[in-house]
Amino acid sequence: MRKRTVTETHAVASSVPVRGLPTPPPRFNAFMIGLVGTLGVLLALLIGVVIGQLSTVLVYIGLALFLALGLDPVVSLLERKLPRPGAIAIVVGVVLLAFAGIILAIVPVLVEQTTNLINDLPNMIKNLTAAGWYQDIQAQFGSTVEDALNSALHFLQDPGNLASIGGGIVAVGAGVAGGITGVVIVLILTLYFLAALPSMKKLAARFVPAYQRDGFTEITNDVAGAVGRYVIGQFSLALINGVLSLIFLTIIGAPLPALLALIAFIGSLIPMVGTLLAAILISLICFLASPLTALVAAIYYLIYMQVEAYVLSPRIMNKAVAVPGAIVVIAAVAGGTIGGVLGALVAIPVAASGMIIIQKVVFPAQDRKIIDPVLAAEVPPVAP
Repeated sequence: MRKRTVTETHAVASSVPVRGLPTPPPRFNAFMIGLVGTLGVLLALLIGVVIGQLSTVLVYIGLALFLALGLDPVVSLLERKLPRPGAIAIVVGVVLLAFAGIILAIVPVLVEQTTNLINDLPNMIKNLTAAGWYQDIQAQFGSTVEDALNSALHFLQDPGNLASIGGGIVAVGAGVAGGITGVVIVLILTLYFLAALPSMKKLAARFVPAYQRDGFTEITNDVAGAVGRYVIGQFSLALINGVLSLIFLTIIGAPLPALLALIAFIGSLIPMVGTLLAAILISLICFLASPLTALVAAIYYLIYMQVEAYVLSPRIMNKAVAVPGAIVVIAAVAGGTIGGVLGALVAIPVAASGMIIIQKVVFPAQDRKIIDPVLAAEVPPVAP
């Protein structure tokens, strides 16, 4: 055998750690670490910019998926007697007919009542200034209230301000057109998601190992069912509030009762605070008719909110999602803070889904750990 040279012996000795001596620390290339870190930061910024640009599209997709999960229980119920395409066609047709019926029933009434409001606005202001409580306020604060009212009237009567008002109307019209476009996109995506929901569940299960797919499919179905029941329950509460508001506001002679009922319906779709905000807005609009009408409306909504909180909501929502009250409040507030109205809308089903995952994944995994892994490692294996 060839004898090793001194250089080879030194290289071998330096590459093999000697027992008892500390291993030299690994060498790092500072330039490569900085380059990789910079590229990672730039990639994260790029992803953030892309998500920001696609935020509207992502909201449409999330809302459509949310509605698809909400309509899926109805489709599944009809699917017992019909093929899935037929069940989807019936559900979507009923939703579109209901939406069109609401539009056709409310829009002419809104146009008529808005026109009447504009025509009656001078008389309403005249009656307002002739009221006793207004005279008392004017006597207490001097001419400040009257000057503010006269300034508003002069602004509305000045032809030079029509351009700015017209620009605002154009902006509102553009916003309405954008909202209609968004509604159409969400409806189309909802139709596609409803048709592809079973395939989407199967595709998601393919990312899980085969021995865990049955449990994953069960959890997915439970989560989808919780979301669907929540959507149906919240829509039922909103529909009850809208119908009762329309009847009551028509009886008391509130201005624009159809519009106010629509506001009550939309407000009830937002959990926790939606009904309260809608009630405040409706009471303020009723103040244009008379303070008595506003007071009656405020008392009605105060009573209705108690009935909804203690009678309607427990009976409807407890069957939809079994979430403790404290979790509901925390989830709604956190969702509203993060994502506004849509965040508050989806916060409760997200909380329900998290509780399902904890109960069916985390708790069983913890229950199977009956031996301390440290103690198990210290116990010597039993000889065969």
